[in-house]
Amino acid sequence: MRKLKSTKSRIQSQHSELHEIELLKSWIESQQPERGSNPMSLPALPSDARAGRLDSTRFSRYAGATRFDQLPISKKTKDALRQCNKYVQMSDIQRACLPHALCGRDVRGAAKTGSGKTLAFVIPIVEKLYRGRWCPQDGVGSIVISPTREIASQTFDVLRLVGRHHSFSAALLIGGRRGKDVQVEKELVNECNILVCTPGRLLQHMDETPHFDCSQLQVFVLDEVDSMLSDPSFKQTMNAIISQLPKQRQTLLFSATHPKDVKDLAVLCLKDPEFLSVHEKSVTATPNKLRQTFVIVPLHQKLDMLWSFIKRNLKSRILVFLSTRKQVQFVCEAFKMLSPTITWMALYGKLDQRRRMATVSEFSNQPSVLFSTDVASRGLDFNQGVDWVVQVDCPGDVASYIHRVGRTARFDSVGKSLLFLMPSEEKMLEKLQAANIPIREIKPNKNVGQSVSGKLANFIVQYPGLLHARAQSALKTYLKSVTKKDKEIFDVTKLPIDEFSASIGLASTPRIRFLSNKIKSSSKKASELSPVVEPELLDKDHELELLPKEELDLGASSDEERDKDPRPTNDTAHISPPCTASTRVSKKKKKLKINIHRPVGTRVVFDEEGNTLPPLARLADISNASGLLDQIQDKKNEYYKKLREGLKKVDKDDKVVDGHRRREKRLKDKIRSQRGDTDEEPEEEEEEDVSDSEGEPNKRLLLSNC
Repeated sequence: MRKLKSTKSRIQSQHSELHEIELLKSWIESQQPERGSNPMSLPALPSDARAGRLDSTRFSRYAGATRFDQLPISKKTKDALRQCNKYVQMSDIQRACLPHALCGRDVRGAAKTGSGKTLAFVIPIVEKLYRGRWCPQDGVGSIVISPTREIASQTFDVLRLVGRHHSFSAALLIGGRRGKDVQVEKELVNECNILVCTPGRLLQHMDETPHFDCSQLQVFVLDEVDSMLSDPSFKQTMNAIISQLPKQRQTLLFSATHPKDVKDLAVLCLKDPEFLSVHEKSVTATPNKLRQTFVIVPLHQKLDMLWSFIKRNLKSRILVFLSTRKQVQFVCEAFKMLSPTITWMALYGKLDQRRRMATVSEFSNQPSVLFSTDVASRGLDFNQGVDWVVQVDCPGDVASYIHRVGRTARFDSVGKSLLFLMPSEEKMLEKLQAANIPIREIKPNKNVGQSVSGKLANFIVQYPGLLHARAQSALKTYLKSVTKKDKEIFDVTKLPIDEFSASIGLASTPRIRFLSNKIKSSSKKASELSPVVEPELLDKDHELELLPKEELDLGASSDEERDKDPRPTNDTAHISPPCTASTRVSKKKKKLKINIHRPVGTRVVFDEEGNTLPPLARLADISNASGLLDQIQDKKNEYYKKLREGLKKVDKDDKVVDGHRRREKRLKDKIRSQRGDTDEEPEEEEEEDVSDSEGEPNKRLLLSNC
């Protein structure tokens, strides 16, 4: 009897769903918004307006709806949204995009950060698959691509929330190439209806997973598309993915900005799209309730300023942006030593996935300080919000600035941001003002500032193995990151490198090869443009000063001989040309002094009878010249032969040592990966990982019945 009732209930539920689907299709078809229109420009529906079927032939319009329950969406989706109290009123981007997306049109949406773009594409995905009665046997029906693991994970959470009453299967595909997890994904990925993934992981499955099929794809979504196209490797990956997708599909693109590259991609994968930029005519390019400030601070005082700021805002959630991963690691470790009672956290691209997610969750739940690279600048939504966004290093462009400050003041909440600008970076203000970004200057209180450089120096002496190498790496990677930014604003040759090195606790400035070459190159160009000026060679190992012509000492080479020289010298008239010092520990430079009166060829040569000969007399002897030259040539050949044999032996020994070193490194990496400890990494030149275009650390497959 129970089985019979269960069967009847299931049949009734299926009939009810079929009836609802037919009703939704008729509603959507009869009230489609006009192409090229923005539903935001239509009169808004009253909050108490009747939604759905008005009579036997008429339906209510959904273009201009302000509430989710006024849209032609299923009861299951409405119930899920209603259970989450914050999903009642629609935001501007949702009001503009959902009417077009629900009727199957391609959409290219642009809105400020924190405006609710995720829900604007998650609802159309769930509803289209629901109206198509999609089931696990139908395979992949929708693919959502996000640039980073954190954004993909948050999108997956929103998808599970909206689709909690539906029976779709969904998977979060992020991670690296660890064999066990990839194999599990390959077995289950074809049974998933919705895939939320990063570009590198998706392309890996397209290339390696047997029978991976997305030929029935219904909806394709690119989130934060401007971020993916700013990276050449991302762009190449995206082109490879799009070439394998069916042409008959609905495509949705979303981002905070729409540069030219996005328009180029839209031509490739969109069909007659609706371009909806809800904040295009806005007075500001950033959230209205965001209070933006900046402070002019020299490079060597940044850490002091940051420390003083944090001490004055201990009850706030502070998100601090730095340029590189090495900086994040060093500053976080150093500040932990300065004040162990404060909760300090770090977030960067090469951090283990499990620890990255735990860090985001922990930061969301308590007042703390999170140091991060640009990996946290896009798409991340912290549950309890961010009180302050502090940009210690100036972003490379206006778009990066907008995304960074977009981590606060989300969903009409209040937020504050602070930008540290060096005197040489003030041109950035002109670009921000040209982009309609209201930002005002604040003056630091010099009496409140606290210096931390002395304490950092003491810590580096006490714990050299922990902090010294990280401090050097932080310095080098920061300078290298500056060389990759806009040359109109950022000039690494103008930075006070010695003072900066001292401010982070280093006793002396480490040698920076790429910077030395850059300065030499610029000096060479300057000398070509103005040959009258004698340049100063800035090689740290061979410091040689070329004096002006009138200062050349052509007299005696010693003090005694100089006293005998009647010509006066002008040692006090020397003025060194301006240069950028490469080390704080100055070395005494030696002047090149040329003495034309010094005797040449002082070597004494004797003949067979013991008489002295001029030094070149033996070479002048025609009869002996050929034999002498042959002896010199034989000695030279013998010397080169010994040198070659020595090099071969050294090369062989080096290969053996290198083999041992590589084997030890592989063994250590294997042990570290088995323990899950990936924080300690070998020092290397910084190429900051802010995305997942080339594959990522391990992340297990997450399956969910939405």
